[in-house]
Amino acid sequence: MFDPDDLAEIREAKREWEAETLSPTLDRFGEREEQFTTDTGGQDVDRLYTPEDVADVDYEEDVGFPGEEPYTRGVYPTMHRGRLWTMRQYAGMGTAAETNERFNYLIDQGSSGLSMAFDLPTQMGYDSDAAMAAGEVGKSGVAIDSLQDFERVFDGIPLDEVSTSMTINAPASVLLAMYVAVGDRQGVDREALRGTIQNDIMKEYIARNLYIYPPEESMRLITDIFEFCTAEVPNFNTISISGYHIREAGSTAAQEVAFTLGNGIEYVQAAIDAGLDVDEFAPQLSFFFNAHNNILEEVAKFRAARRMWAKIMEERFGAENPKSKQLKFHTQTAGSTLTAQQIENNVVRVAYQALAAVLGGTQSLHTNGKDEALSLPTEQSVRTALRTQQILAHESGAADTIDPLAGSYYVESLTDGVEEEAFGILDEIDERGGMLDAVKSQWVQRQIQDTAFERQREIEEGERVIVGVNEFEVDDEPQVDLESVSEEEEQAQVERLEELRQSRDTEAVDSALDALREAARGDDNVMPYIVDAVKAYATVGEICGVFREEFGEYQPGSAL
Repeated sequence: MFDPDDLAEIREAKREWEAETLSPTLDRFGEREEQFTTDTGGQDVDRLYTPEDVADVDYEEDVGFPGEEPYTRGVYPTMHRGRLWTMRQYAGMGTAAETNERFNYLIDQGSSGLSMAFDLPTQMGYDSDAAMAAGEVGKSGVAIDSLQDFERVFDGIPLDEVSTSMTINAPASVLLAMYVAVGDRQGVDREALRGTIQNDIMKEYIARNLYIYPPEESMRLITDIFEFCTAEVPNFNTISISGYHIREAGSTAAQEVAFTLGNGIEYVQAAIDAGLDVDEFAPQLSFFFNAHNNILEEVAKFRAARRMWAKIMEERFGAENPKSKQLKFHTQTAGSTLTAQQIENNVVRVAYQALAAVLGGTQSLHTNGKDEALSLPTEQSVRTALRTQQILAHESGAADTIDPLAGSYYVESLTDGVEEEAFGILDEIDERGGMLDAVKSQWVQRQIQDTAFERQREIEEGERVIVGVNEFEVDDEPQVDLESVSEEEEQAQVERLEELRQSRDTEAVDSALDALREAARGDDNVMPYIVDAVKAYATVGEICGVFREEFGEYQPGSAL
């Protein structure tokens, strides 16, 4: 990238600067820290970066141009100059009717995509009247028991005009089937349906613990979804391979990249083993990353992840379709960084994190509401979070040029550093037999837990400043209006479910569930049978119950 003679001159000039300018200042004033790093267990940050630090960077091989391999600078030739990222706001408001109201509000306020949060019983495959659901109905998102609830959620919202992201994993096949069924009822061609299901069960075993079935059976459901969507719903993203929750659990940026791409490798291999062609299903894969506080590290992380995925898909799997090598991703600002203390500060945190995502070339972005450390966000908080994206898009200039930090000595060096560390982690995963074995042995979980423990120690001992928490505190916190779900609303959801069971065609439900059971026992793709079952108004709990009986439930082993 630089002529050796030029580098020698720069090296000599740096030595002179250190001796004549830097040294007297250090002797007199010192620096704030003896060592700087991007984060706990993150990349070392040098005092100064010069062309020496990027001497090994080959522009065409390592950086390149947007829309061309290695995609470091973005997956599309015009990026945000051609089309802004999709502005999503995570919403799921207890009941289907409330969620429909919030969705319509967001569309009216300029949101270009919907992002659907589900309550805990739905995420675990239970109906609202199950004993395990008591006290949790509608608390963390919308309660979905049947297609009837989905029809209420999307009442008046044409599915051929919106893109919907659904944060659902173990029961992803059921919720996808409901979305397809609503589209069918609306008369929307399945090829016109756009959106994403998270459908990332590996990270549930790693970080969130919202799994149902054992890994092998879960992978079978995922590959069935890949096959079904390739044929029936080709413009719907079949999986959002999620580093977000891995980072929320405490990982470093490099671990987030490595474990996320490691999960991606596992899914691709499972699909190939199931007989699918990599260039048929891989273009429908998408990713989901966290945007944390260190702006420059986050930008480097996104750039490194794109470059790594292009290499992985070509070198490991022989992908030839350029779309198979393009890492397209959604970003959400970091919920774990939000504080209950001085919640107005969260608006600032979210804005900086959103800036990092846009500078890093995200395709889709959710900005957290300031009150999400305490509850579901209020309407006012959601509006402020959406306005943050709109100001970023239309007033900041951050989206006016592509990959604006490319060529920065620091950012290019940091991109290389994140990539090198992440590939090192992937090498160790391979030595442990692959991501599935590394998760089963709890090795991945321990790596994240160790980092999280060290970060918490730093906070408690004051080594890491969290504004408003361990520094710059105030004595009195103002009262905050919070969203809540009442016991009456939970009971009303249960009553609607009881009424559905009495009014539906029981014989049709039983027939659909029996057919699904036979498909689960054999080798048929289960997705068409799930679509038939939801159209008969079989419930989430009943469909997941079939799989529970046939596949069993996962019981994690103890850490080794």
